[in-house]
Amino acid sequence: MFRFSSCCCRCFDSGLSKPLHKLRFCSSHSVDIPPDYDVIVVGGGHAGTEAAAAASRIGARTLLITHKIETIGQMSCNPSFGGIGKGHLMREVDALDGLCAQICDKSGIHYKVLNRCKGPAVWGLRAQIDRKLYKKEMQKEILSTPNLTVREGSVEDLLTTEPEQQHSGKCRVTGVILGDGSKLHCGSVVLTNGTFLRGTIGIGLKSFPAGRLGDQPSIGLAHTLENLGFALGRLKTGTPPRIAKDSVNFSVLQKSTADIPPVPFSFLTDSVWIQPEEQLPCHLTYTSPKVEQIIKENLHLNSHVRETTQGPRYCPSIESKVLRFPNRTHQLWLEPEGLDSDVIYPQGLSVTLPAELQDQLIKHIRGLENAKIIQPGYGVQYDYMDPRQISPSLETHLVQRLFFAGQINGTTGYEEAAAQGVMAGINAGLRVSGKAPFIVSRTEGYIGVLIDDLTTLGTNEPYRMFTSRAEFRLSLRPDNADYRLTFRGYEEAGCVTQRRYTQALEMKNSLDEGLAALKSVQFSATKWMQRLPTVPISIKKTSILSALDMLRYQGIDMEKLAQAIPDPLLKFSKCKELAERLKIEAIYELCMASQQHEMKEVQQDEALCLPEDIDYRNIDAGLCLEVREKLALSRPLTIGAASRIPGITPSAIVNLLRFVKNYKQEKESSLETECILKNT
Repeated sequence: MFRFSSCCCRCFDSGLSKPLHKLRFCSSHSVDIPPDYDVIVVGGGHAGTEAAAAASRIGARTLLITHKIETIGQMSCNPSFGGIGKGHLMREVDALDGLCAQICDKSGIHYKVLNRCKGPAVWGLRAQIDRKLYKKEMQKEILSTPNLTVREGSVEDLLTTEPEQQHSGKCRVTGVILGDGSKLHCGSVVLTNGTFLRGTIGIGLKSFPAGRLGDQPSIGLAHTLENLGFALGRLKTGTPPRIAKDSVNFSVLQKSTADIPPVPFSFLTDSVWIQPEEQLPCHLTYTSPKVEQIIKENLHLNSHVRETTQGPRYCPSIESKVLRFPNRTHQLWLEPEGLDSDVIYPQGLSVTLPAELQDQLIKHIRGLENAKIIQPGYGVQYDYMDPRQISPSLETHLVQRLFFAGQINGTTGYEEAAAQGVMAGINAGLRVSGKAPFIVSRTEGYIGVLIDDLTTLGTNEPYRMFTSRAEFRLSLRPDNADYRLTFRGYEEAGCVTQRRYTQALEMKNSLDEGLAALKSVQFSATKWMQRLPTVPISIKKTSILSALDMLRYQGIDMEKLAQAIPDPLLKFSKCKELAERLKIEAIYELCMASQQHEMKEVQQDEALCLPEDIDYRNIDAGLCLEVREKLALSRPLTIGAASRIPGITPSAIVNLLRFVKNYKQEKESSLETECILKNT
């Protein structure tokens, strides 16, 4: 992924025993060289660390190649994790035994649940993170993971051979070539290159090759992917200047304090590492008309903004906000970068003006009149692959056993990268073992929504997750991610440890028992009014109400119900997490019933699988050229996925269904004929 000037390398192998779940791995290489590893992961960012750890958890001998071991787990941009939609992804990564949620619980300095004014289905867990502590804890985890070796180096090329006949693809990856010329053979490769593919950094009118400040880009690998026939695009992003903490006048700014008690990200965490009262505050300020004036008067000195390359819609630069929404003030959050850090991160002030103009600009922001810039903001442009060239397992259509995860697929954000990383790592390991891929559908999780959006719709701008992207968000809540994914991860992929599985099973059994107990307690409205006099129960209600019905009322929780009806409810109020989850289940029970019907309709479409070997460009199915080209690019695995591709009409789906039915019958007939001929 990165250039490495020396021919030597540093290599770390934990040498620890294998985890509980183990798979037998065997190579089907057509060459005589045995694989050095089952899975090679390129890149040590948020996608790469999750991919490497996930592949290792299922028993694959895994190698993580990164430019510098000391940058593993580095938070290159904002010092925070989570948010609306993003927090959901983190809970799902955690449910599959991923790393980022647990590491955040060991390194956060300001925990807050966003969207509290709305229902629990769209609450967004978020935390400010201590950069140094996060990186330290992630490196500690990665360097001690069983089955995982870490090596410094730069991957400049891929080794390929003839494809496997039973799978689509022009060739099969068999390893990587490093910058020093050495070759490493493997069963699967996961590329998590971030912003490094032909990356360039821009400040003002100056630009230079780099994946991020201080690191060289990956040029050779970008050429390799282009030569293999992948459709590449170009995206851009940016980062704000870093400001000296002691130069900020916080006394004139609006303070935002953290939640007490803080809510952990991980299902395995009872309480986060920091004491609630020791959490650091954030501060809110705003731009001024003078800021807008400086930006507009100096656009000619900003090549990054003038470029036609698409930037992030939902985390735009301050220049883009000024141009898109003129004559307004824009909010800026001043975020601490660590407990002992002297640096402040001005969230919302991503800027690529020349450094001297950035100095002028911040002087006209309230609280920053005397601020000193430690590092100027800058923009990054980089190559990405059209994500319609990957399958829901994140394996590419063109090259067998090659997987993409993270910003290489056109996404933005640590959380989106981590979600893709854990899925790519699992499936890269399963692919080598000959197992079926582990797929999360959009009815099962935000991970499924993310991957389905990418593989069917593609993207021409950095993709970010929001709760509004999920049709079934009442079911895909942060509180029930373990119920949705942990059991599947344990039973189908082997990526979940016994400890997590046991805990999830105990919680599931407790929830089932608690819900049954709540439904069993039934009284008339009059009797409930006597037992819970503060609850505004309508006297018009003549039907019998259960304790579960009562739990839906605002202001009623398990503790109050248990006080009114100790037997059998008292024991379910003692565990705070269980009590909160029972409350949430009560709130959504009625809505879930109707949504389950809609989910089953989608699942029926997803059950209609399309053959892998269809040549969409040349099929005779009454499909127009545009439809055939779209299907050939995305290669959907199911009728449901095909129906979500823009431009695929309902009539095209009907014709495709008819063709597939005949195609399968003809194939079965052909196989029967071959079998008869062999036996005669």
